[in-house]
Amino acid sequence: MSADDSAHRYVLTLDGAERPGLLHAVTGFLVDHRADIREIKQFDDQLAARYVCRVDFVVPDDHDPGTAALEQSLDALRSEWHLTARLRPATQKQRVLVMVSKFEHCLNDLLFRAHIDDLPIEIVAVVSNHADHEDLVHWHRIPFHHIPVSSATKAEAEARLLQLVDELDVDLVVLARYMQILSDDLARTLSGRAINIHHSFLPSFKGAKPYHQAYERGVKTVGATAHYVTGDLDEGPIISQQVQEVDHSYTPSDLVAAGRDTECKALSNAVRWHCEGRVFVQGHRTVVLR
Repeated sequence: MSADDSAHRYVLTLDGAERPGLLHAVTGFLVDHRADIREIKQFDDQLAARYVCRVDFVVPDDHDPGTAALEQSLDALRSEWHLTARLRPATQKQRVLVMVSKFEHCLNDLLFRAHIDDLPIEIVAVVSNHADHEDLVHWHRIPFHHIPVSSATKAEAEARLLQLVDELDVDLVVLARYMQILSDDLARTLSGRAINIHHSFLPSFKGAKPYHQAYERGVKTVGATAHYVTGDLDEGPIISQQVQEVDHSYTPSDLVAAGRDTECKALSNAVRWHCEGRVFVQGHRTVVLR
């Protein structure tokens, strides 16, 4: 097999009830297609009696039936073992819409990582309730949509957002410090395909100037949490967290700077793991097969 086999490389993810023989059935499917496993990660959750698995594999040139045919042959596995099974080409980039308000550090980080192919994503649009970052986004040759939000226009703004998600065939919406609360209806519509970054390791300091609140309390760590969006504000299943130790010498400005770094890293990790098919939602928690 050649080193350049990306055209025949796939990612398979499986989620279902744990049963004896399941892994044998999965590997049997791969053997039937002469698949070469590049990476396999699995987790048998004894408490929940759930099994999740992610397989990165390559099919030889002369035995690759294509994505549609592989999908069809998965139906027997799905049916017999009552699995949720998803298959996609490994090099297929996820189509991402980024939302942002005034703070641009997470947006800038995602734009740069997408530009250098550090993330498996294509940013197809940026939406903001402010026009501040239009020049930055256009420099990356990405469409920018200014959608102001007020209490009177919130429903109209959310309808416009969903229209863009539909028209652009968006796989994932990323709230990169978007400072508007999504309605319950919108959160439900985007369930499982919207990620938010929260400026705290644990949401202890809510409201305005969280890092100034942290300074007043003399915190010894700052951090950030990336999670799926749900109707419960900042309480969706957690995907990624980052922390950094700080001490009494940190000013509020120092804490803000440290916080920015943790926010960028937590969010980029969450986007990466989601788009690589490594995240499995189980109730209020996630399993991340890193």
